[in-house]
Amino acid sequence: MVSGLYMMVGAALVLGVMILVHEFGHFAAAKLCGVRVEVFSIGFGRRLVGFRRGDTDYRISALPFGGYVKMTGVNAVEMPEEKSAHDDPAEFLQHPRWQRLIIAFAGPVANLVLAVVMLTAVLALHHEVPWGYNKPAVVGAVLVGSAAEQAGIKEGDHILQIGNEANPVWKDVANKVLVNPGQPIPLKVQRGSELLSLTLTPKSLAHGQIGDAGFAPSHPLRVTILEKGLPGEQAGLQLGDEIVNVDGMAIRSTIAMQAHLQAGKDAPVHLDIVRQGRHISLTVQPKLTQIDAQTKLYRIGFASDPMEVEQLPLQEALPAALEDCRKQSLMVFDLVGRLVERKASMKQVSGPIEMVRISGEVVRTRSLNELMQFMSLISLQLGLFNLLPIPILDGGLIAMLVVESVIRHDINEGIKIRLYQAAFVCLVLFAGMVIFNDVVKMLPGQ
Repeated sequence: MVSGLYMMVGAALVLGVMILVHEFGHFAAAKLCGVRVEVFSIGFGRRLVGFRRGDTDYRISALPFGGYVKMTGVNAVEMPEEKSAHDDPAEFLQHPRWQRLIIAFAGPVANLVLAVVMLTAVLALHHEVPWGYNKPAVVGAVLVGSAAEQAGIKEGDHILQIGNEANPVWKDVANKVLVNPGQPIPLKVQRGSELLSLTLTPKSLAHGQIGDAGFAPSHPLRVTILEKGLPGEQAGLQLGDEIVNVDGMAIRSTIAMQAHLQAGKDAPVHLDIVRQGRHISLTVQPKLTQIDAQTKLYRIGFASDPMEVEQLPLQEALPAALEDCRKQSLMVFDLVGRLVERKASMKQVSGPIEMVRISGEVVRTRSLNELMQFMSLISLQLGLFNLLPIPILDGGLIAMLVVESVIRHDINEGIKIRLYQAAFVCLVLFAGMVIFNDVVKMLPGQ
């Protein structure tokens, strides 16, 4: 369980920074357009310290989880107020629609820019990814009884298309599988000279939150995790050992190793190992281990998740970051579409409690680069979420301004109020649902 201190730090560092950047985008655009900003606050709640410069009170408030701006003519829920009788030129509503559009877009755009900048820095400095993550999706192993085997996928198949993603690398395949638990995904696969059309339906894991296909790329079988008290450690296996042969066969993935152990049951396995340049042979007898209430597996107690390090020149890191953000954006919109069509579960959506918990876990256990990568993803999602055409969100204001620009007059104020009220109720219900899901995920056994 992540400690309360780490969750507080994670929330302030990750979610706080994202919200602050978002509000700074609105603030900077408002200033440039000549809209009066009455308050720019780091944090929420009671004012602790600050200073006034011009019309703006710059303050630090009691709750350090983000911030807000208060513009003249915009109320607390960011709904434009009625124009004042004296036509104050510094009010939000006194400015032309194109300027109001710039101000509304500026917050989400600030988040999107931050996402690209942080991901560019990660790719240029030190980016660790699972082995083969950015290589063509050639299947190295298929787990017996898995969704991949049931779909007819075999070792050596080259996945040419998954869903609407052509020429995917393994990262694209993994992401597509992850967000489609229980949903059929069309595949185009090359097997030798044959071109096959298959359908993969990932199995649902973690109560429908994520999908699993049961296939993997080939990778060196290097020991990255060693469990104490299990046969591998007892036989002398060590972290960093690279297993080059198992019972005289070359096995190039954890999945293939699992399949080999289940086939042999408790028969001893002979491992040929390279350890710091030296060749070593070990014999290990697998042990039947309880995985969960329904599953027992023969295991020797190690995992192999080798990593590769990317360090791209800046001129390559920026396009790579833009492309990655594009793909992540398409995944977000795909999930939203499937939620609307009721093809995805609300369990796949994380709310504020889950985000605080994950933020604390990342701060506690991950490297600075991994933290930056996580913050990039959250910033991207926050920017995209705020662009949804829902009243109260920036996207709702943008949509209304576009409609008003087309019809060349303001939407009736009463209609606006009703739309905002309805949207507010829907967002409260949605927030209640995702918070309930967050609480359920934290319960023992979930």
